[in-house]
Amino acid sequence: MRILLVEDDADLQRLLKRALSDAGYVVDAAGDGEEGHFLGDTEPYDAVILDLGLPKMDGVRVLEKWRKAGRTMPVLILTARDRWSDKVAGFDAGADDYLAKPFYTEELLARVRALLRRAAGLATSEIEIGPLRIDTRASRVTLDGNPVKLTSLEYRLLSYLAHHRGKVVSRTELVEHLYDQDFDRDSNTIEVFVGRLRRKLDSNLIQTVRGLGYCLEIPGAARDEDRAKA
Repeated sequence: MRILLVEDDADLQRLLKRALSDAGYVVDAAGDGEEGHFLGDTEPYDAVILDLGLPKMDGVRVLEKWRKAGRTMPVLILTARDRWSDKVAGFDAGADDYLAKPFYTEELLARVRALLRRAAGLATSEIEIGPLRIDTRASRVTLDGNPVKLTSLEYRLLSYLAHHRGKVVSRTELVEHLYDQDFDRDSNTIEVFVGRLRRKLDSNLIQTVRGLGYCLEIPGAARDEDRAKA
């Protein structure tokens, strides 16, 4: 999952970027409103952490412009402004959640997980797909109850597919959400990681849709669902 962090306090930005990266997220960071708006308007993010008191362009204005342009990624406002009127202004501009400074990093991570979970239509932090279980809180994967050891990139790929269970995800989309803006992106590497995951998991869980991309689903589940609706 790829996160945009827009925070002008350099020390706090550094701390949060490290915490988010340690939690398994790909993080792009911006130090002012103009840069943050540009990144959020041109890059695909799964969630945004947005400060309100930003130089060059206020966070509320940034958010308003995103929403007006049709950008729908979930946004968590992070700010020292804790007056109810500031919260109302943030929510009216299109925010999904609000966290006032000072805060605990674990709470911020929990709120980010909740935003991603709601965006994917999931009720809990655990995703179950047949014998596969993904604990997004602990970044832990098990298959038939047995732990599966994954590299950080393998986990990111599996997690992204799991959050889009049953949907075909293109290699281009995977590259855009698994690597930050400075990475030398090559969609061919996705095939390598998919191959590794198939060797570590049930090889039928990740299905290739020729010419379109990949889909994580229990084999035959879509056909069974179609028959049930008939």
